[in-house]
Amino acid sequence: MRFSVSVRSALFAGVAGVALPFSAFAQNAGAAAPDAGQESSEAPAPLSTGDTIVVTATKREMTLQETPVSVSVTSGETLERAEIRDLIDLQTVAPSLRVSQLQSSANTTFIIRGFGNGANNAGIEPSVGVFIDGVFRSRSAGQIADIANVSRVEVLRGPQSTLFGKNASAGVISVVTRAPQFDFGGSVSATYGNFDQIVLKGDITGPISESIAFSLDAGMNKRDGYVDVVNLDEKINERDRYSVRGQLLFENGGPLRIRAIGDYSKIDELCCFAGNVVAGPTVPLLFAVGGAIDPENLFSDQTYLNTLPVNEIENYGASLQADLELGALTLTSITAYRELRSLSQQDVDFSSADVVSEMRDQAYDTFTQEFRIASDFDGPINFLLGAFYFNEKVEQNSGLTNGPDARPFFDLLAGSGTPGTLGFVESQLGFAQGSIFAEGAATREYFTLDNEAYSIFGTVDFEPFDGLTLTAGFNYTKDKKDFSLEQTSLDPLANVNLVDAVIVGQIAQAMGVPPSSVDGAAIAAFQQANPAAFGAIAAAATDPATNPLLALQPLQFLPPFLNVPNAVEPGRTRDDDFSYTLRAAFDVTDRLNAYVTYATGFKASSVNLSRDSRPLPADYTPGPYGSTILAPSSPIRDAGLGVPNLTTGTRFAGPEEAEVYEAGLKGDFPGLQFNLAVFDQTLKGFQSNVFTGTGFALANAGKQSTRGFEFDSVIQPADPLVFTFALTYLDPKYDSFPNSTLGDLSGTRPAGIPEFTLATSATYTHEFGMTGNALIGRLDYYHESNTQITDGLTGFGSNEAGIAMARLYRREVNQVNASLTLALDMGLEVSAFVRNLTDDRYITQIFDGVAQAGTVSGYPNQPRTYGGTVRFKF
Repeated sequence: MRFSVSVRSALFAGVAGVALPFSAFAQNAGAAAPDAGQESSEAPAPLSTGDTIVVTATKREMTLQETPVSVSVTSGETLERAEIRDLIDLQTVAPSLRVSQLQSSANTTFIIRGFGNGANNAGIEPSVGVFIDGVFRSRSAGQIADIANVSRVEVLRGPQSTLFGKNASAGVISVVTRAPQFDFGGSVSATYGNFDQIVLKGDITGPISESIAFSLDAGMNKRDGYVDVVNLDEKINERDRYSVRGQLLFENGGPLRIRAIGDYSKIDELCCFAGNVVAGPTVPLLFAVGGAIDPENLFSDQTYLNTLPVNEIENYGASLQADLELGALTLTSITAYRELRSLSQQDVDFSSADVVSEMRDQAYDTFTQEFRIASDFDGPINFLLGAFYFNEKVEQNSGLTNGPDARPFFDLLAGSGTPGTLGFVESQLGFAQGSIFAEGAATREYFTLDNEAYSIFGTVDFEPFDGLTLTAGFNYTKDKKDFSLEQTSLDPLANVNLVDAVIVGQIAQAMGVPPSSVDGAAIAAFQQANPAAFGAIAAAATDPATNPLLALQPLQFLPPFLNVPNAVEPGRTRDDDFSYTLRAAFDVTDRLNAYVTYATGFKASSVNLSRDSRPLPADYTPGPYGSTILAPSSPIRDAGLGVPNLTTGTRFAGPEEAEVYEAGLKGDFPGLQFNLAVFDQTLKGFQSNVFTGTGFALANAGKQSTRGFEFDSVIQPADPLVFTFALTYLDPKYDSFPNSTLGDLSGTRPAGIPEFTLATSATYTHEFGMTGNALIGRLDYYHESNTQITDGLTGFGSNEAGIAMARLYRREVNQVNASLTLALDMGLEVSAFVRNLTDDRYITQIFDGVAQAGTVSGYPNQPRTYGGTVRFKF
């Protein structure tokens, strides 16, 4: 499945692979293009390097060559030709962007230049901000619907906090859709592909009156799954989603322009497949209780489950953008309200045994408001000043449920393959027979997060003489979060500390009373009166040789939870930051521009809304083996809040602070456009979110840095032939990360960040004389150099063993895509396409098996897909 770098690179580099047709400098997500209302409904991308593209990456109108921001731009036509339907596929045309989909349809992570996080933990906002028509989409579940009626997609690389009010410390993805037109037009298309894929799309636009235009677009994407659930005779990893959007545009040639957008989308899919990568010691126990898996055969596209993975996502909202021109000043307002509902249910032991399943029901309600004023003076000074407000409410109901196979599985696990251990423990601890890992609820959780933030931002451009522009920008942000965490852990074994149980039992025996009468006061009195005896009891209770119950501690992975807020932990974060940008841009010649930039970025604290949320070490110090009785003084213990088996971790991670030094060079010559950016970027306090097997450990890395360069180009040796070539080089490092879940990672290279990423394409257009008919062929290639998939795994007994195991698993990507389109002058297009032509398979991510130490699961990439599309534009 995996070829060497040298062989695959030599094979494909010459053909110029995945499209980055106009990687350059593009519109900032917060602003629609000033002439958006006058775009052609087809919005074709220029295929000539002589064309001028006007963008607003700094929230003001400039050409690509003049705009001193590192951005890649993908046109709507390229999205159609390359059969890119959602942001997950976008990385194949933007090499500094990496996108991964993991546990569910809603779990998508965006990474730019090696920085980014989010997804699967409702309290963590992404470091890469996603904007659609100027509206911030705070969560990945609201970003992944199929891309419909798009004018262009822009990827702004590096910190963009100066002009963005929320979470752009790593970069920005901006999707700009086509605005309504005053000329009647539209398109319809139908696609059929393998796995019985059916994609239907349609859009229509036109005038309602001389000053009001409308547009309406809708799409449906259905596809059978490509992974067989053998025992259920079902398929998963399917596509089943649809969307509809309506727009109104008011524009009468006067100073006021208003654009209103309303949209609704729904995803209802069976996703996603996680296969077995390492069959650890727990796998024979799954077989023993009647379960089945396909061990260490990730690319078989076969699995065994006791229930299908359900994902239901509803995403809807509305926005209103108003632009008012007052002479040389333009006032802009963007108001938006969105709701997102996400429900997932999954068999998380990934076997046909009914051991444990997880449910998550999440709700997000988000309101945003942006105001700004921009100048367009003839003089040497221009400015932009704005304000941004964000308010979001998050709720999550979730929980784990034990199936009928949970008790026999964990009974075998407790007895090293021999049943009966849990029954003996129940008799010794006074539990009801059959109560440990009984069928039914294991945890029930309710998490909330209220986030309110505002920012004031602005830039000033000073042009002391023609060709030199000096820019200074700032952003002051204030962010506050209030959160609550409630969890009920129902397993009786997890609710008893195995050290404390022995101490209470021994004290009761010494005092001649039942254990139920030994409370905290009795323990303190006994310790004071009999210090030597208490010391001997404590020593025996904490010695595995004299306390065999300690061997059961690995089964206590769902311990009691200390709810927040409480008397010690207020359940809130308060952050503020002043970010700024300094830039000098110089026109070397009419066709060559250069710039240097220093910028800072900011992302506010994130909250650990997971069942592994734990008090900070400053608030609590656990006793040996999690003992509450032997715990030393701490605020939580002294307040009487200690619960059995309470450990420390994080409730939240502090802010991320980004910094970048960047220099760029851009050229626009006959037959050649190129863009080069060299950068040194650091992120202090990077918010690391690591899956631990049952929840997430959220922590700040002290400092992570990445040095590298980005080069992209468009080469047109002749009118019908266009090549693109884009290359990203990244050299990342954990400069300081002493408190990771894997120990001290300082000085190591972060996993999952390829050293080289290559995206190339070749497009040939053959025109049939003067008929207006054309045959368009396209070949794309996308490559990521071989890289370690994850930093380490937590289920191998020690950090060293987990890191060593992770080093065995690496990923290299070599994806070839192709399409051939016959475009007729009368508006009809017929095309054939294939993605992942060579059926290159690789692991996208690996993780510890849920409650199965030593077992590793993983996600494979999608196999080859192909089909044909018929499109008519009118």
